[in-house]
Amino acid sequence: MASRDVVVGSRIGLHGRPAAIVVKTAAAQRVPIKISTKERPPVDASSIIAVLALGAHGGDTVTITAEGEGAEGALDALAEVLAQDLDAEPADA
Repeated sequence: MASRDVVVGSRIGLHGRPAAIVVKTAAAQRVPIKISTKERPPVDASSIIAVLALGAHGGDTVTITAEGEGAEGALDALAEVLAQDLDAEPADA
């Protein structure tokens, strides 16, 4: 099983728009991804309700895990998104 610890880059954490972007990225991967915090057990990273329920704030460390062929690449993709400030306005806005 592949695993990564990532610091949440969004100031407001995994709420609203940032959570939706994380969920969309996780759902696009070929392997299931789980996400957890120190306080909460792993949940399906492609479930908006589950990700919101984690209550992860900006600066918190989350752990993402995946298993199977392509797990490392899937975690790389999700880690890159999680580390960004997803609260910032898109460049084309």
